[in-house]
Amino acid sequence: MHVVPGLKVLYFGTPVVLISSLNEDGSPNLAPNSSVWWLGRSGTIGLGNSSRTAENLLRAGECVLNLPSSEMVDAVDRIALTTGNPVLSQTRLERGYRYEPDKFGAAGLTAQASETVAAPRVAECPIQLECTVVAAHAFVSDQKLTAFEVEVQRVHVEEDLVLPGTHHVDPFGWDPLIMKFCEYFGGGHNVHPSALAEGWNMPHRLSPSAPAR
Repeated sequence: MHVVPGLKVLYFGTPVVLISSLNEDGSPNLAPNSSVWWLGRSGTIGLGNSSRTAENLLRAGECVLNLPSSEMVDAVDRIALTTGNPVLSQTRLERGYRYEPDKFGAAGLTAQASETVAAPRVAECPIQLECTVVAAHAFVSDQKLTAFEVEVQRVHVEEDLVLPGTHHVDPFGWDPLIMKFCEYFGGGHNVHPSALAEGWNMPHRLSPSAPAR
C-alpha cells in the first residue's frame, strides 16, 4: 500500500561531486554537491544562490566536477558543513556550518592543475570533468536556487577504471559515493555517518537494526 508522507526532500539517490572553482581572488574553492545529473556531454548542477560556488560559476563560467569514490567519504564529510562564503545565514549557523577558506586543506585533498579551465581538479578523485557554464536557469518554484547547465570539455578517468581497448568506464569497477536522503552510500551500503544529516536534523538509521532517530 502506498502512503502520502509529504516528503520534505526528494534526494532519492544521486552521485556526490566535489565542485572545484576559483574565488575572485584566484584561490580555489571546493564544495560537495549531490544535485547533479548528466545527459550526453552536458550536465546540470543545482545550487543555492548564497553559496560561494554559485557566485564563482556565475562570475568565472567554469568549474570541475570531481567524482569521489565511496572510499573518499571521510574527505567529503570533513567539508560537508563548511562554506567558502564568510557571511553565514542564521539558518546555516544553526545547522553547524562554518566558514572555511581552505577547503582543499580541510578535506585533506590535493589541487591538481586542469587542462582546459583555470579551476583545479581534485587529484584523489578517480573521475574529473572539466566544465564550462553555458547557462544559468533560475528555479521558478524557489528563487533561492539556480540550475547551472555545463558542457564537459575534458574527462579524466583513472586508468584502472577504463575497460581495456574501449572508451568506456567499467561499471563494476567504479563505485561512486552516493547520497540518499543526506546519508552516504557505496556499493548499496551505508559507508559513513553523515555530518550533513546531523546538521539538517534528518531522521535516519545507519543499519537495518538501528532504531530511527
